[in-house]
Amino acid sequence: MKLKAIQDYYPDDVAHCYGCGKLNEYGHQIKTFWEGDETVTRFTPKEYHTAIPGYVYGGLIASLIDCHGTGTAALAAYRAEGREFDTMSPFRFVTASLHVDYLKPTPLGVELELRGTVLELKGKKVISEITVLAKREVTARGKVVAVQMPENMIK
Repeated sequence: MKLKAIQDYYPDDVAHCYGCGKLNEYGHQIKTFWEGDETVTRFTPKEYHTAIPGYVYGGLIASLIDCHGTGTAALAAYRAEGREFDTMSPFRFVTASLHVDYLKPTPLGVELELRGTVLELKGKKVISEITVLAKREVTARGKVVAVQMPENMIK
């Protein structure tokens, strides 16, 4: 597989997501890759992503887990079928369920690392566990149920 992130292969008509869309200039534009059997995304929050001085807003953490989970689902689907990312029809997932546990305050001003593990891949559904780390310490953990994007959402 190629070293580009899965989001680099999302078709333009479905690449506007606030969290992971390459075409959303105001969004996070996260990038998700395989690293062994885990997926990884790195993101450095800006000062305006604050909850209270020195700490990251929980909504940002949920957003990152959400989009890392859908990226993880797409990566898992391609891997399961032994396909390259640029082959058609593209795999694009949306969130069916998101659960986030905030385990400790996440400091602002450091790069966050999100690590994903695929728990289940069944048909058009992928369940993943996403762990958020700051300075190698786990600060949050989430579970994402992602489903393949319905055809009527694609132009």
